[in-house]
Amino acid sequence: MKKLLIIASPMAIVIFVLLSFSKNERRIAVKPTLPATVKTVSNSEDDEKFKKKLLLLEDKINAYFSKGISNNDLVGAAVAIVKCDSIIYTGGFGSRSSKNQNTIDSQTIFRIGSLSKGFAGILTGIHVQEGLLDWEDKVKDYVPNFQMSSDQITNEITLSHVLSHTTGLPYHSFTNLVEAGVPLTKIAGRFKEVSPVYHPGKIYSYQNAVFALSGKIIEQVTSHALAEVIDEKIFNPLQMHTASASFEALEDATNIAVPHRKAYGRWKPVKLNHKYYQAISAGGVNASVTDMAKWMKFLLGSNPEVLHPKMINQVFNPVIEVGGRSKYYQRWKGHLKSYYALGWRVHTFKDTTAEKPRIMVHHGGSVNNYRSEIAIFPEEDLGICILFNSPTAYAKEAIPKISELYDEVMND
Repeated sequence: MKKLLIIASPMAIVIFVLLSFSKNERRIAVKPTLPATVKTVSNSEDDEKFKKKLLLLEDKINAYFSKGISNNDLVGAAVAIVKCDSIIYTGGFGSRSSKNQNTIDSQTIFRIGSLSKGFAGILTGIHVQEGLLDWEDKVKDYVPNFQMSSDQITNEITLSHVLSHTTGLPYHSFTNLVEAGVPLTKIAGRFKEVSPVYHPGKIYSYQNAVFALSGKIIEQVTSHALAEVIDEKIFNPLQMHTASASFEALEDATNIAVPHRKAYGRWKPVKLNHKYYQAISAGGVNASVTDMAKWMKFLLGSNPEVLHPKMINQVFNPVIEVGGRSKYYQRWKGHLKSYYALGWRVHTFKDTTAEKPRIMVHHGGSVNNYRSEIAIFPEEDLGICILFNSPTAYAKEAIPKISELYDEVMND
């Protein structure tokens, strides 16, 4: 067992996460966490080599983002890298605001947009594990005014359909109403106005409005507001101290990255808005990159007391293939196929060093002129998260680029 040097937390045990895709079922298998009494043997020579590699990786990441900032391609960013159960890198680049030039650090808070969907999938898994929900529960049983174009279709839509974007509704149905702040319970009754494009469970069609109903279902079974439930079940046990799920929490924070837009070649701050805080599951989470690192450690199996790895396995299990080649992640080098799981994308890539494909569990996010990306590589026990306070083209390439830099340095 190899020992890792931790930058931001004490040494803990190593967790191995393995994926295997069988012919009949695509499933991620996670080995159980080793007992806390297991100890590792330190090798000072290996430690020194690892420290040198970390410094080289830091230099390369600094150069990558410094170039983007000097070229006016972005205002600022924050990055976290997790290996096994260790946070091996966190860093901030550029400015929280183009007006005051306050520097972004690892505690600076961003809105993470649709990375919130990953929290929704995991939070649902927690309540499935507790026996309060089932993936095949009918939406109408928890949201009484939910109505599709026919009673038959209404009766078919399950929680799994909602979380995997397979309800059959047209692409982004009523996202405009979500962004206008219309209550979800009111939107739920309007899906009857929309003709489905296919039968439930048969095609992938990305949603925000119907996806957000997963949060209303959790509120129904817990009798608590979703922001409170996320605090209790995820943020507090994982000690995600800067994370929140409300506009008020973001507005009250002092160390926040202000969103920007580019006008006439210059980045200008824009106001924080309330969009998606009434639809938290779809895009209402705020967090620093340090807290996202704690989140990635958990996703790699570090906190089984929060959610057992077998249940994380279910959340990550691909449900439907994402067709086409138009998405930015489908143009990443070596891309083979993409699937959607329960709040997460799962990509396969050609791996020239192995016979089987390389697996990435991923999501991107965009809200209020913030951009965000997260990727988990289960077979490599690796997690990468990048947060931006501007809508930059860097966001579309940052995951493969940082992954490439990591492989180049750490696997040398």
